[in-house]
Amino acid sequence: MDKICEELYKIGIVPVIAIDDAKDAEPLAEALIKGGLPAAEVTFRTAAAEEAIRIISQKFPEMIVGAGTVLNAEQADRAKAAGAKFIVSPGFNRANVEYIQSIGVPVVPGTATPGEVEQAIELGLDCVKFFPAEQNGGIAKIKAMAAPYTKMHFMPTGGINKNNLNDYLGFNKVFCCGGSWMVKKDLISAGKFDEIEAMTRDAVNAMLGFKLKHIGINQDSADAAEAVADKFDSLFGFTKKVGNSSVFAGSFVEVMKAKGRGTCGHIAVGCNNIDRAVYHLSKQGVKFDESSFSYDADNHLKVAYLADDFGGFAVHLCKND
Repeated sequence: MDKICEELYKIGIVPVIAIDDAKDAEPLAEALIKGGLPAAEVTFRTAAAEEAIRIISQKFPEMIVGAGTVLNAEQADRAKAAGAKFIVSPGFNRANVEYIQSIGVPVVPGTATPGEVEQAIELGLDCVKFFPAEQNGGIAKIKAMAAPYTKMHFMPTGGINKNNLNDYLGFNKVFCCGGSWMVKKDLISAGKFDEIEAMTRDAVNAMLGFKLKHIGINQDSADAAEAVADKFDSLFGFTKKVGNSSVFAGSFVEVMKAKGRGTCGHIAVGCNNIDRAVYHLSKQGVKFDESSFSYDADNHLKVAYLADDFGGFAVHLCKND
């Protein structure tokens, strides 16, 4: 994937914005960044789009701001001049895509059929938009289309909301989702940027899906570990299961056969995507022990420990089931 698309993958959600007055661009961008989404697709559906992109790109260089609904070369030139870091189109127009490629801006064209995906592949692309997502068959159609195109990644947009977001992001060929539910035009026009910030934060929390998975208790030997697990089993019915390095009592208590990370043990926190969780927590100033990182066959994180202990417990992220 292009570096911009890799960054969008980590962010996870791209707010799709139709802005009527450029004066709203700065407070809107600030609300999105504070809410945890330093990205936006500003659509060329309004006359204020070009100036809004310019304001955001100049005042918030850390934000991945792109131009959406770009239909021709003239709009593409304006988007690039305003500082757009990527360009999105609702459909697949080969001449438009080739022109955007020629001016050196990453392009994510809209697709809805296998034929359009094949045209994108022919032009060297490995990231496309799937639009309108819900109306075109949703995640089921994306999975069906992705099967023969193993290197293609999709950005579904259209009908995405908090409730179905993770249905899409849970599929490994979806690199991010576009959505407008946290940046509705009436909220922007009314200046309700605090509400937009809160809805953005809520969207990020829903995407990450943090939950307590289990607590690990350090012991000095296999016998001691089994003794502790036996107590949980006998008192609470947490069935004991002996493993190579630990003994589980039920699914929430892991007793280590030898001292592991943390003075007292460890706490496992589940999330929907560890790459995204590390990205978003790092943006909040959380430090990670990169020596603890473990990756799957697709080079995505499957284990990551925070650098600091919590009350004598090491904390690591793992994938939700």
